[in-house]
Amino acid sequence: MKDKKNLLMIATGLIVGAAAVLLVKLGNPANMGFCIACFLRDIAGGVGMHAAGVVQYVRPEIIGLILGAFIMSVAGKEFKARGGSSPVTRFVLGFFVMVGALMFLGCPLRMVLRIAGGDLNAVVGLVGFIAGILMGIFFLKKGFTLKRYYNQSKLEGVSIVFIALALLGLLVLVPSVLKFSTEGPGSMRAPVIAALLAGLVVGALAQKSRLCMVGGLRDVIMFKDFYLVQGFIAIIVAALVGNVLMGKFNLGFEGQPVAYNDALWNFLGMALTGLGSALLGGCPLRQLILAGEGNSDSTITVLGMVVGAAFCHNFGLASSGNGPTANGQIAVIIGFVVMIAIALANSRKDKV
Repeated sequence: MKDKKNLLMIATGLIVGAAAVLLVKLGNPANMGFCIACFLRDIAGGVGMHAAGVVQYVRPEIIGLILGAFIMSVAGKEFKARGGSSPVTRFVLGFFVMVGALMFLGCPLRMVLRIAGGDLNAVVGLVGFIAGILMGIFFLKKGFTLKRYYNQSKLEGVSIVFIALALLGLLVLVPSVLKFSTEGPGSMRAPVIAALLAGLVVGALAQKSRLCMVGGLRDVIMFKDFYLVQGFIAIIVAALVGNVLMGKFNLGFEGQPVAYNDALWNFLGMALTGLGSALLGGCPLRQLILAGEGNSDSTITVLGMVVGAAFCHNFGLASSGNGPTANGQIAVIIGFVVMIAIALANSRKDKV
């Protein structure tokens, strides 16, 4: 049984990495076959929540991830409507996870894809990501908890599935009501069918294997358990091989796609994302998958990330290829203060 689980995790990672490279080949931005933060940001722009014209598009990959997780969880009798575990706090944490990700210009999944493309700035981000997880582990050991969840109605559990279907309907049937970038990363996109199918496959596999960037590193550090991190490594291997075969591998700090060369803020952006994800119990990808299998708390977290993305672009917090903004730097510092305050407030007093 353990061998089968390991094989599933490795296979999931290899398929995710290969799918990411294929999506880039089909039109997605370089080193961005999948990026939960970037794609949620694009969706926020696509529905008019921000006016940054270069990042507006309702990404079918996100829709596919949610629907794939939902279908697999129902088929495996693992769908369970539940929630009520500090939803407002989770919304706030999701908001600041996005602030950190858009400082770095990518979620943990894109971080490993950037590494596989030769972007050494992402290695700096990985160091920051691990540092953030270590901070989160410190609070977990002090008794941090967002309290228990409760069984809820099925309507609560499928709310994000309805949102995903509504977005798909708009994209396919009435695209005129949406916004589409004509230049920049938002204009670079794989065909809708290919993107949706890739999302469905990855969503289903991620649900079955429990793939999680944060969980993998957390489990290695806390329990010496290497199950989840195998997927992490397999993604890098598959994407690296694919990039080399297609001539897309570019080792270095300079000239990397949708990235900038500033070690401090790459580090701090991913450290904030790592801390927030550790407190939430999963990376942005894992939150999407959990939402798809009925967890309304994860749905709230995803909505927090969407609002965070819109806020970042409306108020000049998001970085660009030219580097971080002053507003973004201030927001990251505020994010650390807020997250640490949340961690302290939700730690068991007798263990602090």
